Amino acid sequence: MYRAIAKNKRNTVFIIALFLLIIGGLGYLASVIYHNTAIVVVVVVVASLYALFQYFIASGQAIAMSGAREIQKADNPRLYRIVENLSITTGTPMPKVYIVDDPAPNAFATGRDPKHAIVAATTGLLAIMDDAELEGVMAHELGHVRNYDIRVSMIVFGLVVAVGFIADMLLRLTIFGRNNNNNPVLMIAGLIALIVAPILATVVQLAVSRQREYLADATGALTTRHPDALASALAKLEAYGRPMQKQSSSMAHMWIADPMKPGVVARLFATHPPIPDRIERLHKMGGSF
Repeated sequence: MYRAIAKNKRNTVFIIALFLLIIGGLGYLASVIYHNTAIVVVVVVVASLYALFQYFIASGQAIAMSGAREIQKADNPRLYRIVENLSITTGTPMPKVYIVDDPAPNAFATGRDPKHAIVAATTGLLAIMDDAELEGVMAHELGHVRNYDIRVSMIVFGLVVAVGFIADMLLRLTIFGRNNNNNPVLMIAGLIALIVAPILATVVQLAVSRQREYLADATGALTTRHPDALASALAKLEAYGRPMQKQSSSMAHMWIADPMKPGVVARLFATHPPIPDRIERLHKMGGSF
């Protein structure tokens, strides 16, 4: 697990470098089209500042978008004690615990590091899970915290939004701006790049999100030493799952199960790996204990 955490930290640096390369490429294209090299610097600086800003405010945004409310032990002793026991077991600082009033069974974690972590469960999840299954789900969420997945997620999300914003702005300037000195071939290539860049950034983000889910499953199973309980919880999520009442594509990757309505391109742009695949991996882990 410690190797996984170290790998996640290395991946953070790699992912940031990749997105800055994409953003820098967009800026370079704009600088060539408009014959102004200062555009590259402005674009990279603005995107970096936005990602940093997102890093610090994303937790509050997630809580607001989900409609979660913070609880204390007296409000829901069952959930609170399970999180508390897992925190003690793993030596992780006790996160703030939230409940989302939603019949759709789901859970998420957020926070930039273990000292500022938040875990949340829906009322629908609490209603259908037994104690062992709920423990497995919360161990999964704390796995995200311990593996610094949330930090990676928030930085990547901020950069994806920055790529989309910059690409949209430059695309509009390229189409509607007045510049008669542009090479038509260069203009076409630039337009294609500006359209493709946000799609590429989103695909990278989703691929990272899917791998993080596998890692959090494994971390949660190792924590409880009961992977079959998490596998059972995932099976219930698939059987009883439904779209969340408050849906937001920007935080879909944070939930343990996809909270969005399925679409035509759901497989390509899925924020989570297929639940049957996750269950199969957990059963294999159970056989090794």
